Amino acid sequence: MKIYNSATHKKEEFHPIEEGKVRMYVCGPTVYDNIHIGNARTFISFDVIRRWLIASGYEVTFAQNLTDVDDKIINRANEQGRTAEEVAVEFSDKFIGVMRAANVLDPDVRPRATKEIGAMIGMIKTLINGEHAYAADNGDVYFAVRSDPTYGEVSGRNIDDLMVGARIEENEDKRDPLDFALWKAAKPGEPSWKSPWGEGRPGWHTECAAMVHRYLGTPIDIHGGGSDLAFPHHENECAQATCAWHEGFANTWMHTGMLLVDGEKMSKSLGNFFTLAEVLEKHSAAALRLLMLQTHYRSPLDFSWERLEGAENSLARIAGTVRNLMWAAAHTEGTPDAALAEGLNASVARAAAEYTACMDDDFNTAGAIAAYFNLVTEANVYLEKAAGAVDADATKACADAIATALDQLGVELPVIEEPLPEELVGVAAELVGFAGSDVDEAAEAILAARAEARAAKDWGTADAIRDRLRDLGLAIEDTAAGSRIKQA
Repeated sequence: MKIYNSATHKKEEFHPIEEGKVRMYVCGPTVYDNIHIGNARTFISFDVIRRWLIASGYEVTFAQNLTDVDDKIINRANEQGRTAEEVAVEFSDKFIGVMRAANVLDPDVRPRATKEIGAMIGMIKTLINGEHAYAADNGDVYFAVRSDPTYGEVSGRNIDDLMVGARIEENEDKRDPLDFALWKAAKPGEPSWKSPWGEGRPGWHTECAAMVHRYLGTPIDIHGGGSDLAFPHHENECAQATCAWHEGFANTWMHTGMLLVDGEKMSKSLGNFFTLAEVLEKHSAAALRLLMLQTHYRSPLDFSWERLEGAENSLARIAGTVRNLMWAAAHTEGTPDAALAEGLNASVARAAAEYTACMDDDFNTAGAIAAYFNLVTEANVYLEKAAGAVDADATKACADAIATALDQLGVELPVIEEPLPEELVGVAAELVGFAGSDVDEAAEAILAARAEARAAKDWGTADAIRDRLRDLGLAIEDTAAGSRIKQA
C-alpha cells in the first residue's frame, strides 16, 4: 500500500509503526456552526480511508477531536447572547448527528478540548522547561517558533520566507512575530481555567497536539485534515509535539483537496454555500458519498446539484443490477452457457483486482469505483446474453462482489422495491385460478399466464392482467433476466 505524504510530497510505501496496527488522527470541527459540504468532503474521505485500512486487515485506532473552546465559539455566543458552552454543546451534538446520517463511522476516541485542559497545561510546562515556549507578562504563553529547527517541514514553508510580505499582527508581548499562542490570558466573560500563568484558555494549535499525545501516543502513523489546515495548524501542532516529546509527531501527513461549487469557491456571498444537513435533506448520503469518491481525495472536487442527481441515478442503476442478478440466480431456467459464466467470473476477478490496486495506490477511489461501474455494465451484458439461463453461483458471486465493494466504501445501496403485498394471492386466484397461499408463487402464476397470453397474441388478457396489477400499485418489469412483478 502506498500513501501520498504531504510533508514529503511523494507516495511512500506504508509501514505502520506497530505491525498490523494503525494509529490515526483527523482534526475535527470547531463547533460554532453546522458543518458545510467542504468539511464533509474531508470527513467522508478519511472515513473511506479508515474503512479500507480495516478491510486490509489493520487494527485501526481512529481519534477525532471536537474543538469546543475557541474564538469563533466565543464570538458566536456573544452574537446570540448565549454562553460559549451552550453554543459548543448544540453544534457538537449536531455534528455527531449529521456525521452518522452521512454514514461516517464514529471515532474510537472523541476527545473534547474543554475536558483535556490538564494535558494541555502539562505540555505547555514541558515546552517552557525546554526553552521552546515562554510566558509573557500579561499571562499569555507563546511558542518560540525559531527554537524548532524542523519548523516548516509539514507544510513545506521556509521560516525566513514567512516573514517576507507576511501580514503579521503586531504584538509587543511576543519575542518574535512568528511565535504563536499556546495559552491565552482570560478576558472578561470568556471561559477560562486556572493555570500556572493565571486564568486563561488554550490556543487552538495546542489542543490537538496534547490530545494526540494523550490518546494515541507519538509518533502516530497518520495525521489528516483538509488542505487548509496544513499551515499553520498542522505545522504548529507538529512543532509543539516534536519539541515537547522529541519523538516526531506523525509519520504520514494526509490532506484533502478543496471543494468547489459549480467551479467556484464556496461562499455565502455567492449563494453557493451549502451545509451537509441541507444536502442530506434533498439527497441520499450514499449518492453524496458516491459523488465525492469519484474524485481523488487530494484533488479539487467540483460539487453541483446536477452531478449529485447523476450520482443518485448511478446508484439506482447499480442497485438495480444487483437486484437483477440475485433475481436471475433464484429464477434461472435451462442449462447455463459455461463460457458465458466463465466470462462473468473473469470480469468479477478483474474488477476486484483493479479495485484493490486502486485503493492500495493512495486510496484512488475514483479508479476503484470505475472498476465496478465496468463490472455493472458487463453483468448486464451477461444477463442479456444468458436470457434467463444464468449460472446461479456466478451470478450471485457477481452481485455479492459489487455490494461488498460499495459497502467497504460506506456506500449503502438503496432498497429498490418493497415486498409484494399479500393481496396478490387473491388477485392471482381471480385472474388465473391460483389455489396456493404463497405470494411469490402467486406472482409466478400471474407472469406465466401473461407470457402465455402474449405468445398467443391475446392482448386483451395480457392487458387485463396489467390493469389489475396497477390497481394494487404494481407493475410488470421485463428484463434480460426475465419478467417480474414489482412496486410501480
